[in-house]
Amino acid sequence: MTENAISPEADAKAKRNVTILVLAQAILGSQMPMIFTIGGLAGQSLATNACWATLPISLIVMGSMIWATPMSAVMQKFGRRTGFFLGTTGGTIGAVICAYALTQSSFPLFLLGSFFTGIYMSAQGFYRFAAADTASESFRPKAISYVMAGGLASAVIGPQLVNATNEATVVPFLGAYVTVIAINVVGSLLFLFLDIPTPEAPHEDAPKGRSRMELLRDPIIAVAIICAMVSYALMNLVMTSTPLAVVGCGFEQDMAGNIVTAHVLAMYIPSFFTGHLIARFGTRKVIATGLAILGLAGLVALQGVALENFFVALVLLGVGWNFGFIGATTMLAGAHRVEERGRVQGLNDMIVFGCVTLASLASGGLMNCSGGSAQEGWSAVNLAMVPFLALAGAALIWLIMRPSDEAY
Repeated sequence: MTENAISPEADAKAKRNVTILVLAQAILGSQMPMIFTIGGLAGQSLATNACWATLPISLIVMGSMIWATPMSAVMQKFGRRTGFFLGTTGGTIGAVICAYALTQSSFPLFLLGSFFTGIYMSAQGFYRFAAADTASESFRPKAISYVMAGGLASAVIGPQLVNATNEATVVPFLGAYVTVIAINVVGSLLFLFLDIPTPEAPHEDAPKGRSRMELLRDPIIAVAIICAMVSYALMNLVMTSTPLAVVGCGFEQDMAGNIVTAHVLAMYIPSFFTGHLIARFGTRKVIATGLAILGLAGLVALQGVALENFFVALVLLGVGWNFGFIGATTMLAGAHRVEERGRVQGLNDMIVFGCVTLASLASGGLMNCSGGSAQEGWSAVNLAMVPFLALAGAALIWLIMRPSDEAY
């Protein structure tokens, strides 16, 4: 357990920081649903082989995975603000390259820009950890949950900006990437108001904390990472294919944007009460509920390709991700010491986004190359969830059955 000396009465600073991070999640975070809505469609229009349509999304997540450990080290040494500025810089560079690639019809350049976008995605992943930095133990799950709830606004803003800019330029999707550039430049100003102390450089005789391998051998940390990995990877697997499936089944691109909006709303609306549920029932029960809801999402998707199936499945997918991922994040935040913070957070995001990279890459292959129709591809995507849900469920049951552990 982390020793947290912050008292509930001293949470005023934490609440101010949470407000800034909520705004960052809402404004800067809107670029991610924008890019995830159009990335696969743009990739499909540029790639010579439809099986690589979702490769741009994979490169974003791969960039996030590769940058997770360096980003954590930067924040540990120079502070959260520096890391977040680095993230928006990467997001700006990525959007500029992608915009230029669209004007040149260059798939390799588009992939390069997508990789740079992963720098922003990596930094955004630390918003939830930054929320806990100055929070008391009692406020911590609520702080994490509130920051995740900031995605509620991004869920509305992002896909609707795609719809608004879809026909704004002669080159398809170009207007959306120009908008992403503006979002990064303007949104980065928020971090000027962030007040999270830079961690003190450790003294030679200060505790070093556990190594990465020792951290991974901690049962609570291991299960938290597995559950976060499965929750995020499966959400990404299905969401990445959704625009391709919706358009492939004969619906308009605007409808794909509306479905993604509903999905991202479902990802973040529960955040208003997820922290309270964790405080009352514990992380393990909330994570278990999330995994069950993810399974239900796949079941609904397999029942057909009518619009209501897409909407209901993607809403359930969002809620399941919220419970599973926030629950796992809270479990992880309470299972390490202060001196281990940067090491364990970077390790967590490297593993989680490594698996999300594989999921997004597999998504396009399953969707476009595992059957003769969009319906068959969509079924393959959702059936692929089963073994991973079984893995996370088994890991959680194993942890629950360990009598020596506290109930987090």
